[in-house]
Amino acid sequence: MRRRWAAAIAAALLLLLTDVRPALAGAPITTAIYTADPAALVVGDTLYLYTGHDEAPTGGTNFVMRDWHVFSSTDAATFTDQGAKLSISNFSWAGADAWASEVERGADGRYYWFTSINGNGPGWMNIGVAVGNSPTGPFTDAIGGPLISDSTPNSSPLNIDPTVFTDDDGQVYLYWGSYYGLRAVRLNASMTSTVGSVITPSGVSNFWEAPWLFKRNGVYYLAYAANDSGCSQPGYACVRYATASSPLGPWTHRGVVLDQVSSTTNHPAIIEFKGQWYMVYHNAAAPGGGNFRRSVTLDKLTFNADGTMQKVVQTGGPVSPGNLAATATPSTSYVSPWETLGAIKDGYTPASSQDHSHGAYGNWNHQGTEWIEYQWPTAQTIRRSEVYWFDDDQGIDLPASCQVQYWNGSAYVAVPGASGCGVAANTFNATTFTPVSTTRLRLNITSRSGYSTGVLEWRAFS
Repeated sequence: MRRRWAAAIAAALLLLLTDVRPALAGAPITTAIYTADPAALVVGDTLYLYTGHDEAPTGGTNFVMRDWHVFSSTDAATFTDQGAKLSISNFSWAGADAWASEVERGADGRYYWFTSINGNGPGWMNIGVAVGNSPTGPFTDAIGGPLISDSTPNSSPLNIDPTVFTDDDGQVYLYWGSYYGLRAVRLNASMTSTVGSVITPSGVSNFWEAPWLFKRNGVYYLAYAANDSGCSQPGYACVRYATASSPLGPWTHRGVVLDQVSSTTNHPAIIEFKGQWYMVYHNAAAPGGGNFRRSVTLDKLTFNADGTMQKVVQTGGPVSPGNLAATATPSTSYVSPWETLGAIKDGYTPASSQDHSHGAYGNWNHQGTEWIEYQWPTAQTIRRSEVYWFDDDQGIDLPASCQVQYWNGSAYVAVPGASGCGVAANTFNATTFTPVSTTRLRLNITSRSGYSTGVLEWRAFS
């Protein structure tokens, strides 16, 4: 338990700096592969998503990315994988690392794919450009070398994450950067060379990486990943945004539009499609996912009357059929500052009771009985509960007992005809009962002597 005391001290210090709320997980556009770093483009009645492809093995600690995929949709709900339409092998000068990218339609009607690649020559990350005659290619190297590299005057400390924007007058702008090194430059009409000097845009607060530039009602918006104690836990990122009256700024910070997600990295793309705005991003919601095995998702984005953006509500991730947890709001009697209540409903199936790769709920160092609860805006018919316990061998252990309760309109009472509440490790413990109609379902958890308790996932079924 010595490690938990160290964690407690660190968490206490963290709480002095920030009030971080747990993040839920959005449903992936696919679970067939792991995807990341999305970009979005609308062509006619089709929404195209351009994604990186995470291939890190289970437990991997580095990015393994060799190609980019294209996904298409006509309803922003179901997506078809068009396959890997660009890879490192398309660039003769590239060595590795098919990182974030974006596609923009050029004045000539062709499609230009701007990519982050590790080149073979001097320097580390470069920005390349491929071109194709359709949104799905085929694509070929448009230059034969990098557009942006370490040799570019005033380039970023790390030349990654390009975003490309074409203004109403036809002028094209390129933003990119990382490690607090945001850069911008004009591009020529052919999209293959820069015009003028690279600038460092001003007024962008806490920039980390992943810029995305767009325009709405005459206002320019810049969304980007920020890594700071005001919006994310250490090692994680949220998405902040700024506005300007010019595509090169100066920018005015407006706030957070997307809280931290279940992966350490955060990468926005914002697009309007068929009258609805969307935030496209990635997280670690797919089965077996993690920081190097991410999944692209999207949620609706709403603007206020004054043009500011409302914070995106991250929807529930992949869940078992009939699982009502995805639409519920969780609450608890107590959660440890370094654990996450939202993890209990992200749809992830743990590999074991010690698998907290997607976060975990825990109530250390409380002992006795604590509770977690789901609440719905309207009554739900519920007949089954499944809980996967968290056991970290550091003060959180399997409970001594548990009980499922529901709100009968005036009090919490035990569900009728319950089959019992299991406390086994490494599995979902099911409790079946006579169906109840309720807006609240509660799980009371009683600890073993000397220990606290935790939950990795809690499901409720109709």
